[in-house]
Amino acid sequence: MRDNNQPDNNRPDKTVPNNNAGASTKTQRRVNRTHHANHTPIRAARVASHIVLALGAFFMVLPFIWQLLTSGKTLREATIVPPVIFPESWQWENFSKFFDQLPVGMLFTNSLASLVVRVIGQVLIASLAAYGLARLKFPGAKIVLGLFLMVLMVPPQMFIIPQYEVIRDLGWLNSVQALALPGIFSSFGMFILYQFMRSLPSELDEAAKLDGANPLQIYARIIMPLCAPAIAAVTIMTSLFAWNDLLWPMVVNTDPDRMTLSVGLATLQGAQSTDIPTLMAGSLLALLPMVLIFLLLQKQFIRGIAMSGSK
Repeated sequence: MRDNNQPDNNRPDKTVPNNNAGASTKTQRRVNRTHHANHTPIRAARVASHIVLALGAFFMVLPFIWQLLTSGKTLREATIVPPVIFPESWQWENFSKFFDQLPVGMLFTNSLASLVVRVIGQVLIASLAAYGLARLKFPGAKIVLGLFLMVLMVPPQMFIIPQYEVIRDLGWLNSVQALALPGIFSSFGMFILYQFMRSLPSELDEAAKLDGANPLQIYARIIMPLCAPAIAAVTIMTSLFAWNDLLWPMVVNTDPDRMTLSVGLATLQGAQSTDIPTLMAGSLLALLPMVLIFLLLQKQFIRGIAMSGSK
């Protein structure tokens, strides 16, 4: 029998504070404060970077906004000092003037035909060259690659005279092939595809060879489908260069029926005065096809550029 008056040592003493629980709470608070302090600079840097990027994006879009606003102004509003930001009433006739002063349909057809030929030809030739340098092993491959890269350092204006002589000797002046032929051969497009093909695992080629595939079959059935992002990047940049090209079309195409859209826009600039609102309206319409191409291939373009520089 246990004496009821004798204290029970096995029974927990409720009057003794739980020091372990208090220490645990203090430790947790200290960890939370440290975690918050460590993340505060990261959040501040992230906010600052977003602000800088937003400002950069605004200044990049600002010329297009000004172009859009100017296309709806009168000539007086477009040339007055200090400048007028918003037109009093939108002048839709500036767009109709553009169609009245130029054969827009013919200019657009010539530009589109040159663009399609240039893009298809460049993707085909540049991808074959990139495949040979990136996936096939042969003596002097690095020397050939170095020669391609050296071409990138030469201004394209230096090639205008010899290219013109070649086109003239072929009898292709005032033709679509005259517009597209020089742009088909591009070291820049080759280098983009070369970098992307290098990032693909070599086991793909080895497995295809075990199945009896030759190099052309590997190129057409395995490598090219995987290079869709890089091809999209080359397509966008080649389209942009072909669509905005001004000097070369003026050199090889002297026939007004063979002018491109960029040359037609240049003819709107007079020696004494220029109808700036009409010019801005035409430039805005000429910009739309490139915006559409970029929107359609945007994801592939970004992925292709990112992966082309990853190795």
